[in-house]
Amino acid sequence: MPVTTRKLRVVHTTRYTYDRPVERSAHELHLRPMGDGDQRVLSHTLTLDPAVPTAELEDAFGNRITRFEITSPYTALTISADSTVELLDADPFAFANAQIRPAFPLVWTPWEQAMIAPYVRPVELPAAQRQALFDHAMSFVARNDADLMETLFAINLTLFREYQYVPGSTDLSTTPHDVFVNRRGVCQDFANLFICLARLLGVPARYVCGYVYTGNVGTNRAGSDATHAWAQLYIPGIGWKGFDPTNGVLTGRDHVRVGYGHSTLDVTPTAGTLYTTAAETMTVAVTVSEVT
Repeated sequence: MPVTTRKLRVVHTTRYTYDRPVERSAHELHLRPMGDGDQRVLSHTLTLDPAVPTAELEDAFGNRITRFEITSPYTALTISADSTVELLDADPFAFANAQIRPAFPLVWTPWEQAMIAPYVRPVELPAAQRQALFDHAMSFVARNDADLMETLFAINLTLFREYQYVPGSTDLSTTPHDVFVNRRGVCQDFANLFICLARLLGVPARYVCGYVYTGNVGTNRAGSDATHAWAQLYIPGIGWKGFDPTNGVLTGRDHVRVGYGHSTLDVTPTAGTLYTTAAETMTVAVTVSEVT
């Protein structure tokens, strides 16, 4: 079967305004898409207003980040990233047909245990909440005869079918247990709950930020919310594979990866520190379109 590709253009613009001049600030951006064998960055342009020098570097997770400081007073800041990527059009289910079918409990070598340790450590929760989530995760294992892949597919689909996508219903303080109890949230909440359940089962999981292409028809659950988050799980003998519980799919040619992290805070698209007390208003506009 010939290998085909898809090209997507992502334009992400964030604008901050302040009620008084900001004398100095420092910023960190995760806006440049990742480049590897499945995703190639054809172009990437970052525009800042006010224009200041930037530094690009690699963080501890291997993500490309941009840092800059503004040392002259300003009352508005616009950050715009324009990227074009080429995605390999591969069958996302191909790995599920491997001859080796991992099952619970998973067994790791000592070196693997050392490498995956951060990704099997769940978020800190009260004992009762942690136990409730563990029992919920184990119910999927029991229903799927301890088959790893079927268990993960079932969790992914359940979060899609039984949880409501409600913008504004959660914030950065929302825990996986909150989402489990209330059965609603947005993409980052569903990703964090999936990650928590996987880690409680001993499956390494990491948070992914990026974008999703919906075809501009709103058929995907993420709809117009083109900035997106999902999970990657490490499958023994296969590697890291993407699961998108917001849309109930495995990630493929609709998903543009920008960064990996242990949690949401590791890969925030735009983050900064103000050295002036000022009220901030933020607006974000994102478009993801196919390039023909």
